[in-house]
Amino acid sequence: MELTFIGAAHEVTGSCHYLNACGKKILVDYGMEQGVNLYENIPLPVAEADIDYVFLTHSHIDHSGLLPLLAAKGFRGKIFATEAASELCDIMLRDSAHIQMFESEWRNRKAKRSSSEVRFVPLYTMEDAERAIKLLEPVAYSEIREVCDGIKIRFTDVGHLLGSAAIEVWIDENGVSKKIVFSGDVGNSKQPILKDPQKVEEADYVVIESTYGDRLHPQAETDYAGELAEIIERTFERGGNVVIPSFAVGRTQEMLYFIREIKERKLIKCNPDFQVFVDSPLAVEATQVFQKNSVNCFDEEAMELIHRGVNPISFKGLRLSITSEDSKEINFDDSPKVIISASGMCDAGRIRHHLKHNLWRDECTVLFVGYQSVGTLGRALVEGAKEVKLFGEEIGVRAEIRTMTGLSGHADMNGLLNWLDAFERKPSQVFVVHGADTVTDSFARTIGEKLGLKAYAPYSGTRYDLAKNSMIYEAKGIAAQSKKKLRSSRNSVFERLLAAGQRLISVIRGYEHCANKDIAKFADQINSLCDKWE
Repeated sequence: MELTFIGAAHEVTGSCHYLNACGKKILVDYGMEQGVNLYENIPLPVAEADIDYVFLTHSHIDHSGLLPLLAAKGFRGKIFATEAASELCDIMLRDSAHIQMFESEWRNRKAKRSSSEVRFVPLYTMEDAERAIKLLEPVAYSEIREVCDGIKIRFTDVGHLLGSAAIEVWIDENGVSKKIVFSGDVGNSKQPILKDPQKVEEADYVVIESTYGDRLHPQAETDYAGELAEIIERTFERGGNVVIPSFAVGRTQEMLYFIREIKERKLIKCNPDFQVFVDSPLAVEATQVFQKNSVNCFDEEAMELIHRGVNPISFKGLRLSITSEDSKEINFDDSPKVIISASGMCDAGRIRHHLKHNLWRDECTVLFVGYQSVGTLGRALVEGAKEVKLFGEEIGVRAEIRTMTGLSGHADMNGLLNWLDAFERKPSQVFVVHGADTVTDSFARTIGEKLGLKAYAPYSGTRYDLAKNSMIYEAKGIAAQSKKKLRSSRNSVFERLLAAGQRLISVIRGYEHCANKDIAKFADQINSLCDKWE
């Protein structure tokens, strides 16, 4: 009964924890790192093909983004997630694969023009994403699901994203029973559309995020629709566009919710019938998933609108851009407009094209409505960059750069403390993860001071014995070397070849009790393949 911390340890992204219990090898999340990588993560303690299950807190790429890579390297177990999270993963993992493949092709074209011999391959392919999607096992909120002998799980809504959940894990091994709760990302109780975080009653251990563990959101009630309307009005009066880099899932739907309210309240005087372009196929699909899951996930205010026959995230003037041609046409339209496009941190996707067309125009506004990780283009713009590079071209930043503060899908420090304090039976140990380097430590201290609980922020590689409530190995943070997001084809493909070999060994072991003629045929096929490549 052992827990190993792998990703999002003293870092905000790349969530991953490894649980070894009841003879099963389990990952809780397997997310992609985004932005600057501060510390080296240890590799998975076992081969990917040997992982039995994944428990997924929610579909954001920093929690789910490496699931296709897991599948590419031989994982064939079940991925347990809520129903809505499973539906969102269906589109988000395919979108991530598309981005990986597109950027790889672009880099290879660029390398070919410069006569470089370096070739890039995507981290994973569309086939890998589809393979992972087929392994998803949807579970309803509040349902206690027996995963295997000795392990049960339950998903509890934490209001961060459609389908997001804290995962309660009951373990009964060798006569010892323990319960560990993984918070995932705890939601902000003030956000629209989604329900507030639900409480969990008891735990022996809690693994809690700390993204905003050192900050407080504005305490006064904020009129976000009014604030957004003021930005849009002033930009339109200058004849410019409002460009909103936004995460396709969650934040885009919130923006649509506020703009619907703006139009309903007639807050824009100079151009009341303005058009809003959602330029992201993923955002369009995600919006449909939101609408499908409204009964299970929407809060009372959003449901009241639905009962009145009002779609909370739709309105007159909304334009959905699906194809690349649709996207290109947006920038040939001279009328002032709102453009919402992914990705939210400006590191990939169609938003980069809209920034190229609008950043240099002083009549335009670029409005950031989400967290910007260190090292991303979005963070550079928020911090006042005067010039940025887009598609190999230096672009001057003359547009107004604005942020909407307090608009967060994450609970702030008090929200996290309130969620943790709601446990009726208090945990004997709290592990703090998923926060900036110093924030994890400071929030662990805050938990001790405010709640009197024992809290600790582990580095990647730390191992803990859950049965004995004791540390097995306390890792130290190892500073990461600068890494390229895409590796050369030689290294990446060789790693995939090794993974294929590991998977072959697993298949061979499954033939141990088969008929001799089947084994002989399989051996002949393997030897023939080896003869071909030797």
